[in-house]
Amino acid sequence: MRTHVHLTTENLSKGFDTAPVLDGVSLTVSAGQRLGVIGENGRGKTTLLRLLAGEIAPDNGTIARHGSVCLVTQEMPADGTVGELLDAALAPARAALSELDEAAILLALPGNEQRYADALAHAERIEAWDAERRLELALKGLDAHPDHDRPLAELSVGQRYRVRLACLLAERADVLLLDEPTNHLDENALAYLAERLGEHAGVVVMVSHDRMLLDDVCTSVLDLDPTPDGELRTHGGGYTAFKAAKKAERARWEQRFQQENDAHDRLAEEVEKAKSRLVDGWRPPKGAFKHKRSTRAPSKVRNVARRLEELGERRVPPPPPPLRFTPPALEVKGDLLVASGLEVPGRLSLEESLALAAGDRLLVLGPNGSGKSTLLNVLAGRIAPVCGSVHHSGQVGLLAQESVFDDESRRAGDVCPRALELGLLSEIDLHKPVGVLSTGQRRRLSLAQLLTGRPDVLLLDEPTNHLSIALVDELTEALHATSAAVVVATHDRWFRTECAAWRTVTPKLPSQSHETSVASKSGPHSTGRCAR
Repeated sequence: MRTHVHLTTENLSKGFDTAPVLDGVSLTVSAGQRLGVIGENGRGKTTLLRLLAGEIAPDNGTIARHGSVCLVTQEMPADGTVGELLDAALAPARAALSELDEAAILLALPGNEQRYADALAHAERIEAWDAERRLELALKGLDAHPDHDRPLAELSVGQRYRVRLACLLAERADVLLLDEPTNHLDENALAYLAERLGEHAGVVVMVSHDRMLLDDVCTSVLDLDPTPDGELRTHGGGYTAFKAAKKAERARWEQRFQQENDAHDRLAEEVEKAKSRLVDGWRPPKGAFKHKRSTRAPSKVRNVARRLEELGERRVPPPPPPLRFTPPALEVKGDLLVASGLEVPGRLSLEESLALAAGDRLLVLGPNGSGKSTLLNVLAGRIAPVCGSVHHSGQVGLLAQESVFDDESRRAGDVCPRALELGLLSEIDLHKPVGVLSTGQRRRLSLAQLLTGRPDVLLLDEPTNHLSIALVDELTEALHATSAAVVVATHDRWFRTECAAWRTVTPKLPSQSHETSVASKSGPHSTGRCAR
């Protein structure tokens, strides 16, 4: 039983480069609870997980952890081999069984009964006997079956992530901290992960843009975005309940701010009128209390001024205008891209022909490893097929899965000055070096670079990865409206539901690989011949 497991924070704060990222975070997550963390990119979601894991220290506040803790970040080091990573995951279970064996041997000697009882209880709590089987099931469930001797550096980011996630699920830590756990998972792996998290008896805290996962798994959602009173909100239920509550709160905030703003303007006008009457020598009309005529006007000014001051003290701040994604208007016409008979040895086989004209929409579907990313790179002219051809009649732009920048010391505004105009980065973020931006902010910067080129054909590889939910919603609307041709490869189930009317294509791995090597090249046309 893990009823003792919980995480508690009190007034937690953390800042970088003198700017606060998190301020006043107080929460308690107990056994059986699964907390989703939501907020705009740069709000401190990843920082919160690192604080909870003990990777970094808070500037202020306290954290109490009861139970073992395991964190899986969005990006993971590539040191060592797959086998070494798996051995590290199994080490606690193996150590527990070794301690139990030693305690059993010493049990015949007096005074060792408690050591054996403790060792047995620990092994039972972490289910040490079942660890290797759990790991094999997790590797299979997440489609992570690389050679144990293979260096991690030779695996893709997605493959490394799935192996590490499998290790996490096998370790049976009491507290699971997950940063965007669905970014590299296909539909089967997503279903497996959701089932495992739903069964977890301890604590789960996860940062995710996956709206369906938040709905299916989370018992509550923590919102890191600003609120009227400056306090963080925790909403019961999953994403759907959160979205409804957030929309209603925003409407009340805007209404209250407008009402108080109007009241402030009226009171300020009354003060100015009263002051003006004093200057003009105004006197009250004749009648009773004539001896008080000269004092009434100053009193009225003071009363109105006091009401104005009281209103200012309780007045809510203005709702911060969210970043509004504003894609460039494009005037795209005619046929833009034609591809047929594409094949890349060991990576892609697509026998059907593709023709894209202005306004066309295409979803690229298929499990991990089926060649979706390879297809987009071939269509973009970054990989030359050994069979088939690709012809471009317009400008093609590709958003790859990972955001890579040549010089991370450059300011974001120098890398892409139009990121502010597009509503993808704030003015403050534009002055930051790329290297200090969050993963989500880097993703926004990559998207800004792509759109600045005003491509006629948009090729988007897992475009919702790392982005905030608000931006994902706005991006989806923009993709429906743009006159450009759009091709999207994604495992995002919510996104696919919203784009269910789009055409689909499903590439597959070639049945036989050719000996011809694959060359990378760029340009308006890519063609290849089959080596038969």
